[in-house]
Amino acid sequence: MGSDRSLQPINIFHNVMNQNRSLLVIYTGGTIGMVQDSESGSLLPFNFENLYQYIPILKNFNYTIDFYVFDTLIDSSNVSPAFWIQLAEVIESRYESYDGFVVLHGTDTMSFSAAMLSFMLENLNKPIVFTGSQLPLGVIRTDGRDNFINAIEIAASYEDDMPMVPEVCVYFDNKLFRGNRTTKFNSENFKAFLSVNYPLLAEVGVKIKYNSPYIQKPNFKKLTVYKNIDCNVALLKLYPGISEHLVHAVLQTMELKALVLETFGSGNAPTDSWFIEAIEQAINKGIIVYVVTQCNGGSVEIGKYETSRDLGRIGVISGYDITTEAAITKMMFLLGNVESKESIYQLLQTSMRGEMTI
Repeated sequence: MGSDRSLQPINIFHNVMNQNRSLLVIYTGGTIGMVQDSESGSLLPFNFENLYQYIPILKNFNYTIDFYVFDTLIDSSNVSPAFWIQLAEVIESRYESYDGFVVLHGTDTMSFSAAMLSFMLENLNKPIVFTGSQLPLGVIRTDGRDNFINAIEIAASYEDDMPMVPEVCVYFDNKLFRGNRTTKFNSENFKAFLSVNYPLLAEVGVKIKYNSPYIQKPNFKKLTVYKNIDCNVALLKLYPGISEHLVHAVLQTMELKALVLETFGSGNAPTDSWFIEAIEQAINKGIIVYVVTQCNGGSVEIGKYETSRDLGRIGVISGYDITTEAAITKMMFLLGNVESKESIYQLLQTSMRGEMTI
């Protein structure tokens, strides 16, 4: 989880003349924090004490900006529940000391991490803005500078002493998304994330235009941080020609407690008897089957077409318009923190942190 030393942020810039807002920037790893070594040409993590060499304009902000750098930086492909817990603990231990947080994170699993943090942090009343980049910060054409600068400004934005965006967000390419509504859809374009089923929280141009009706409001309750995560969840994506052996192999995974089933369209699946029987047997054994759509946009509507009626009959649970990333993390969160299976069923069909539209 990191040594005591790692819990001391590096204070890069402290503006004693005007301390309007204080922010903590958490660097976990990822492309945004890399620079190219002048000798070898390879990408290396840069020292945040030299940050103003790359983004000198940050000095113009009237904020106190502190930095916390993970002892062991990770590629986002290596994100794990232990990482999520560590990140939540960093925020929890400094929650009262800062007005907002910016998390620098690799893009590949940013949507998973943003979704999980939204579930782990109940009664969040301050901004947590995830951002990253497609090109390293040390590259001339990097998108990291704008992403970082705008994420800082959004995390520090308050009006009448109230945070503009008191929730977990993802900022990328001039757009602010609700974190648990995002999906990474492009590995090369600066426009890397989508949130098809939920409007933007803000858009950055000459001004930052906040979409206030769609932003969660603070409730002023005490932050509660949950740290139990149960990973006994499987993901099964349906495709034409999927074999009976594969489906059975997934459902017979040792200690499996839940299955996120990525169906076609609005919840459609094969009507072959072997498939329906396999899912029904799993449900009868106590495995929770949560149905989401493979489509980037739209919602699951069990029973809308004949090819989804059998799923409804055997007792699958509809995820409505939840993303696969949010569905998996929500399931892990609920299995780790809710004992009653009936309560889990109910919460899977409830929007807990704005992650789905009922």
